[in-house]
Amino acid sequence: MSRVVWTIALVLAADGCWAAQEKPVQKPAQQQQEELPPEENDAAKPKVYSFNPLQSQKDVKVGDFYLKSKRDARAAANRYREATHWNEGNAEAWLKLGDMDSRADVGNRAEAKQAYQKYLELAPDAKNAAEVKKKLEKL
Repeated sequence: MSRVVWTIALVLAADGCWAAQEKPVQKPAQQQQEELPPEENDAAKPKVYSFNPLQSQKDVKVGDFYLKSKRDARAAANRYREATHWNEGNAEAWLKLGDMDSRADVGNRAEAKQAYQKYLELAPDAKNAAEVKKKLEKL
């Protein structure tokens, strides 16, 4: 009987040692906060644009896709706006942005006016310059 008692005592002692080893050591709350990395939220950072004509053309094509396939004028306008940020000399993007902003469902007439003016500044001798001037007068 004493042998059984000693075996049970050893098993319980060993189990207690393993349980003690598995528990993590608790650090004070102040030390835990200091060890955490600072939160990095890329969405909160302002987007930095540099001259990138390829990205500008890509955004124009994606805007065309949104307009034709998805029939989403707001998404198209946002892509055309992005294209103008990547390359301010992209006349096609300015024209399409003006067309989107002048629509009733998007309805940003002030931006449409600025976009058309920028287009005419970049491409004064374009074939559709007279048409764009008429659109600008209507705004």
